[in-house]
Amino acid sequence: MDIEQSTLYVVSTPIGNLGDITQRALDVLAGVDAILAEDTRRTAQLLSHYNIKSKLVSFHDHNERERVEQIVQWLSEGQSLALVSDAGTPLISDPGYVLVSELRTKNIKVSPIPGVSAIVTALSASGLPTDRFCFEGFLPAKPTQRRNALERVVKEPRTLVFYESSHRIEDSIADCVSVFGGERKAVIARELTKRFETFLSGSLESILIKLQTDSNQQKGEFVVMIAGAELQQHAFDEKAEMLAKELVEHLPPKLAAQIISNLTELNKKQAYELILSAKGNA
Repeated sequence: MDIEQSTLYVVSTPIGNLGDITQRALDVLAGVDAILAEDTRRTAQLLSHYNIKSKLVSFHDHNERERVEQIVQWLSEGQSLALVSDAGTPLISDPGYVLVSELRTKNIKVSPIPGVSAIVTALSASGLPTDRFCFEGFLPAKPTQRRNALERVVKEPRTLVFYESSHRIEDSIADCVSVFGGERKAVIARELTKRFETFLSGSLESILIKLQTDSNQQKGEFVVMIAGAELQQHAFDEKAEMLAKELVEHLPPKLAAQIISNLTELNKKQAYELILSAKGNA
């Protein structure tokens, strides 16, 4: 492919298996003037595997802001650059937001080279609902802050997705049991695409027991997925019923249902059923 001047390419790289890289990604990494890498040593291993000789520049959480001005200058001079993280898609719980945001404000071209993402990889094989999900990134390291973060999403109806590290996975799942209840369905995926790839599924309590009784299950990098809270579909709350009775006399059913869905925990389908029920009783 032709590499464009004055362009930052945001390049997805494998999360484990080095075969999980696109031809476009390889072409870009081989063709740019330099690669901005979260860990130059780790990226060097990938480049060596594919015999790519491009220049590496360190770019991580601790130097991102101070690097931005220099990178803007390089791009303005016509250089082409690639941004990679240690694994997966850059900016997803990885460095790059400050840079890409700044480039957008300066109308400098940013072009994504799609590929692997641990979130989507894990969800695709989890067996949990994937039509709607909520990604929360890494949970806080401190127990109190972690539990507070979990409590904020305890009523979230979408599938919840978190990242977690090996040395906190047991404590995090224990906190999930405490906040969500031991019976909430969940799946944890570790070492995705690698030799010891594992999915543990079942109730949160059963997963915690597996972690506690098998130390091997605490090794690696984790994607934690928790089923969303169930909405009470058998009974509409009082607020929604009052809104329906009021709105049905003044608005078309579709618009009334949209307003109710926006103001309550009901989805559009439930809100529409409530409006039809209210209309029938009017």
